[in-house]
Amino acid sequence: MRLPDRPDLDQLRRQARALQRAARAGEPEALARIRRDHPGPVPDEADLRLNEAQLVVAREYGFASWPRLVRYVNTIAEHEWDTGLATVAAQDPAAEFCRLACLSYGRDDGPDRWARARDLLARHPDLTKAGLWAAAAAARPDDVRDLLATQPQDPGGPLRWRPLFYLVYSRYDPDIPEDRVLDSARLLLDAGADPDDGYLFDALPSPFTLLTGVFGLGELGRHRQPPHPHWRALGRLLLDRGADPNDAQTLYNRMFEPDDSHLELLFEYGLGTGDGGPWRRRIETLPDPAQALRTLLRWAVEHQQTARVRLLVEHGVDFRSPFTADGPAWSPRDGRTPIEIAQLNGDTEIAGVLLAAGAEPPAPDPVDDFIAAAFRADADAVRATPAETVAEARRRRPGLIVWAAARAPITTVALLAEVGFDVNAYGRTDAPVEAPWETALHHAAANGHTELTRLLLSLGADRTLRDHRFDATPLDWAHHFGQTETAALLDS
Repeated sequence: MRLPDRPDLDQLRRQARALQRAARAGEPEALARIRRDHPGPVPDEADLRLNEAQLVVAREYGFASWPRLVRYVNTIAEHEWDTGLATVAAQDPAAEFCRLACLSYGRDDGPDRWARARDLLARHPDLTKAGLWAAAAAARPDDVRDLLATQPQDPGGPLRWRPLFYLVYSRYDPDIPEDRVLDSARLLLDAGADPDDGYLFDALPSPFTLLTGVFGLGELGRHRQPPHPHWRALGRLLLDRGADPNDAQTLYNRMFEPDDSHLELLFEYGLGTGDGGPWRRRIETLPDPAQALRTLLRWAVEHQQTARVRLLVEHGVDFRSPFTADGPAWSPRDGRTPIEIAQLNGDTEIAGVLLAAGAEPPAPDPVDDFIAAAFRADADAVRATPAETVAEARRRRPGLIVWAAARAPITTVALLAEVGFDVNAYGRTDAPVEAPWETALHHAAANGHTELTRLLLSLGADRTLRDHRFDATPLDWAHHFGQTETAALLDS
């Protein structure tokens, strides 16, 4: 079972008591739950103790014991980040400045929001004297020093964060002097701020830490979720003060771009080693350091990030073992090794890196060999593939043409269509997972690929199809992403 997003301890206790009563009454479903999830000798159901029922409930939710479940629920209650607070305007200028100045990881992150914060500070230059949170968000060390004498570093301000969090998530001034930022951070750290401080985004289990804010980025990209202007110096300061480098949310937020500068800094401080730090001790379901880097390796292999693959291999990340079902939701549960994935995507460069490091060459598989030839745009090999092999490839990967539109040469799309792959198939462009999200034409339209758009239309792509997430046509996608050329093609 999956815990609710905001689990309630009293409700969990009631679940355990209900199980206890049902077991004592001999209800078959309750007895089956106990026999399935109690780890030791099956207790006497007629006299089931409450602590035994609590253990079963905890294990049903994926926890080894009731105390560990309780600790997790208390962690959420203590560290929850209510993202809805960032959407509520404040009347007080200091609070409104804090709200506008910081990354909220919401849909309105971006330069317009931060420009409003700059304007507010220009109109109310003394607002940083009103509270420690505003002084930290503006990186005003003199005000931080004065306010520390009278104000504790408690969660507060419009986002209910501690002061150092406002400082590292602040983006209102891309030209802010480095010495102001570092001096303010040192004052807060010297006064007891925790370098591993963090919050759980809408009570989800992956913590957004101070390091997460320093390194920035995320699904909205560099323009709207940039790193801190002085991310390297500020990150080094936090790491010097003891921040654990194994920050899973940072690895996720930064994995979409090929820039590895953050990894180089984190590896310098022990990324991939240790037990995962205080957050993994609080939340045992978080991946351990080795698992987190394996997840990063899979993404890098799938998305042609050769330099990152080389960096991860050089730092001892396991590149030989197959990926298993314990990865993230976007990762296929196919048991492939990194080199198998590279060859399947026709990526000879990454395959060469892995082979040179000692990876075992994969055994031949006719379907995989066909897909790899297609992704290399090897027309002769594709056309020479037996019809039954192509049919099996279509059965295994019905949405392959969508992945090819995002990750392969344009010739690959034409070749796949030539041998019978449906140009109007639904698939995913962010991972090689068979999920009916969008069509290849949606991808081409949204990314301004005019040549690919023309090709798809010539192959019979249906411009009226709607994606299965946002119920929008390819033309809607082109308009949403400001792609005027593909919009014109689709609208003609």
